[in-house]
Amino acid sequence: MALLRLILNIIWIFVAGFWLAVGYVVAGLICCLLIITIPFGIASFRMANYAIWPFGRELVRREGAGGATLVLNVIWLIVAGWWLTIGHVATAIGLAITIIGLPMAWASLKMIPVALAPFGNEIVDSGRAREPWQF
Repeated sequence: MALLRLILNIIWIFVAGFWLAVGYVVAGLICCLLIITIPFGIASFRMANYAIWPFGRELVRREGAGGATLVLNVIWLIVAGWWLTIGHVATAIGLAITIIGLPMAWASLKMIPVALAPFGNEIVDSGRAREPWQF
């Protein structure tokens, strides 16, 4: 299974992952220019990390996420979340045209929850996500 994930991640980098990650990094750099938007920049860098290597990783809810997380997610949703979601859906549609692109399309769709609400979530290895005692 690890070899399959490696192969899928390498293919992903060439078909969509590199450009998605570059976009997230550029957005993160822009957000870090202003002091008040640094949390959004850090969230963008986390999403870039997920966008470059999505297979074998999952999004889980972080324990202890409170009201500030909700406020940040609402701001993020209004400013960037919808646009990122549209980008991931468009990428998935383009990738789903071929049979080899179907897992890549699924990876793009799998990134929509973190694109909509990056705060209060954590990206972990798939094996760790199924073991609740390790949060």
